[in-house]
Amino acid sequence: MTLSSPDPFTPRLFVCDVLYTGMGGGHAPGGVVVVSGTVAATGDPAQLRLQHPQAVVEEIGGIIAPPPINAHTHLDMSAYAFQALPYFRWLPEVVIAQREQRGVSGALAGADELSRLGVGGVGDIVWSPEVMDALLAREDLRGVLYFEVLNTFPGKADEVFAGMRQRVEAWRKLERPGGPRIGLSPHTPYTVSHRLMKLVCDYAAGEGLPLQIHVAEHPSEPELFATGAGPLWDNRLLPFWPETFAEVIGRTPEPELTPVRYLDELGVLAAKPTLIHMVNVTPDDIARVARAGCAVVSCPRSNHHLECGTFPWTAFAAAGVEIALGTDSVASGESLDVREDVAFARNLYPKLDPRLLVRAAVKGGGRVVGLPAPFIRRGEVWSEDFLWSRRG
Repeated sequence: MTLSSPDPFTPRLFVCDVLYTGMGGGHAPGGVVVVSGTVAATGDPAQLRLQHPQAVVEEIGGIIAPPPINAHTHLDMSAYAFQALPYFRWLPEVVIAQREQRGVSGALAGADELSRLGVGGVGDIVWSPEVMDALLAREDLRGVLYFEVLNTFPGKADEVFAGMRQRVEAWRKLERPGGPRIGLSPHTPYTVSHRLMKLVCDYAAGEGLPLQIHVAEHPSEPELFATGAGPLWDNRLLPFWPETFAEVIGRTPEPELTPVRYLDELGVLAAKPTLIHMVNVTPDDIARVARAGCAVVSCPRSNHHLECGTFPWTAFAAAGVEIALGTDSVASGESLDVREDVAFARNLYPKLDPRLLVRAAVKGGGRVVGLPAPFIRRGEVWSEDFLWSRRG
């Protein structure tokens, strides 16, 4: 959406459904007064009409906000064909069946799409060293590239960690001011052994590296920690596993054990990882996350498409947990446009103030990937990138 331009010296009042300026709680509806390409005022449209009676009013609807952050995605899966399937069908029929599509070309195409969409930053999970090399060289990416770590055998943890550390230290020398930073992602609490999980998270905390961990995405994950069995164990996709799940986590599964409690008692939450998905959680889980000061990233479309459940937004918000939004992969989320997750979430949570969703996509995402959001305030240069309906 490109707005027609009257006399540049004539004030223009853009009226939208939701305004988030990067500060405060936002306005619904909201308005922005622009004069000669500069923001003159923001706030309640009725008040702005009174304060700027000479302004030409343009009812544009939609959302005005700084560019959103896609706080969690898998760019190397951007060449996959999207399919909405139950989780345990999606894994073999999409992730495994299309694995030849995963790699550098898909990651670069995904980065191109993020650039076209005008996102403010990204938190990307990087599966392979080749993809990391390619994305780290991009000059148009900001945010964090999280190198993914997987191995279920405690006895191999030191070897895997040593190899990971060597790669990470080489990549950190290639970081550039304003470019993407290196982070780490121990994949999940059940695909990373307890020893490797602790080594990775302690190292990240000591080096100041950001962390992301997929946690409690599907209902079968809490079941696995409670019983040591269930569909997640029966359908495990890694080629080799220890004989029992207890060997992976270094303790006996028990009815009150959840993935979040396991990470907390292992000392992982002390490293303040960002926790991804967090759909199938208990009140105690939410309290532990809040106490630890961890942020969470919700992927509304992906969770819906894979039939994983609904992220308990209001419970996390009430606990004071920072919430961000991500698309997950194109294969599960359908696109890389996190604004579409905001729109989807507005229908998913009809009683939730939409300003909270927009804030999560802007400020919450910025806090997760360590980027400040630009402000829409008096004296700032006006950009049509602030009109979310213009992109997509």
